[in-house]
Amino acid sequence: MAIPPHGDAENGTALPQDLSHKNRDSADPALGHFSAQVISCEPDGKGTYVVLLDETAFYPEGGGQPADRGILGGANVLDVHERGESIAHTTDAPLCQGARVEGIVDWARRFDHMQQHTGEHIVSGIVHALYGLDNVGFHMGALVTVDFNGELTRAQLDEIERRANEAVWANLPVRVSYPSREELDTLDYRSKKELTGQVRIVTVPGIDVCACCGTHVAATGQVGLIHITDAQRYKGGTRLTLVCGSRALRDYAGKDAALSESGALLSAKMLEVPAAVERTLAELSRLRQEAASQRAALLEVKARETPRQEGNLLVFEEDLPPDALRQYAVLLAERCGGIAGALSSDGNGGLRYALASRERDVRPFVKEMNAALHGRGGGKKELAQGALSCTRDEARQFWTAQEGEAK
Repeated sequence: MAIPPHGDAENGTALPQDLSHKNRDSADPALGHFSAQVISCEPDGKGTYVVLLDETAFYPEGGGQPADRGILGGANVLDVHERGESIAHTTDAPLCQGARVEGIVDWARRFDHMQQHTGEHIVSGIVHALYGLDNVGFHMGALVTVDFNGELTRAQLDEIERRANEAVWANLPVRVSYPSREELDTLDYRSKKELTGQVRIVTVPGIDVCACCGTHVAATGQVGLIHITDAQRYKGGTRLTLVCGSRALRDYAGKDAALSESGALLSAKMLEVPAAVERTLAELSRLRQEAASQRAALLEVKARETPRQEGNLLVFEEDLPPDALRQYAVLLAERCGGIAGALSSDGNGGLRYALASRERDVRPFVKEMNAALHGRGGGKKELAQGALSCTRDEARQFWTAQEGEAK
């Protein structure tokens, strides 16, 4: 059986009661090969074509779930979307009106979406049952994100993931039903909006009951694996990122490879990598402090060896970070009666600077220099810093024009 116009899948929009072109029930998402008649084929002005069929197995985009892809009568199906009560297929080649064509759904893509969507149902049902939070947003792309209207702790996330995978291991049936209005009134089910018309209910026994027209696996065991990869605060609630099935396997494989490579670099076993990283970071911090101390001592020596002068003083020094530039400028200010400038390459063709003075306000000088040398930055009366988009020669020329002396 094929996929009907589905409305807003995770938001639970009801199925249209009058399905044109005999688009059949979505209770059989395993259908990936079908035959249909072309009702119409029109160019869309974008170099592609819009095709309507008398029936289809292609799932249209909606409710956070992407559309199917595949082949239709030899043409590639690039997109599928609802148009009124029909399903429109965007193809890269025209099809003859009235012709009988074969449709082949990209099964790997379809099954991946079935795994992700069913996994989302399991997680959303568990979150709702355990913590009373509602799914208020769902998107399935390269990542699957689910938004809940409340915050979740790390311990709660671990419990959710554990229970979700227990539901997978139980291989529970995923059932589709169309309750009557009377039955629906007595049914406790998840939905983001008030529904009218015939409502499609997807049930995972003991886990979730939800109004949804997406595609799902036949039993939870086919989801394979559910992994919550990220959780962030979002609009007063929590946004979870999920991977299920083959995506979860690839995620674990990638992380396993990265951890293994990190262990090799650190000469540590995989489970010892965190401790090895902690030791390495501590050693790196010690070495940085030692290098900073040695650099500070060296700058003090260089500053003492700089000849005193009455006016401004400009000095270039290679590979000084901003904090060292500030220190050097302050030291150089003791060697001149004007403004001392310490400049260093920023690694991108420009210059970093720090300016200091014991007696003069450096801010007017900085403002003029920034304007002349395409710079940005500022600071206090006695000390300022920033960056210049110029060469050393251009900087020297500016200081010379200001009656300074460049060294």
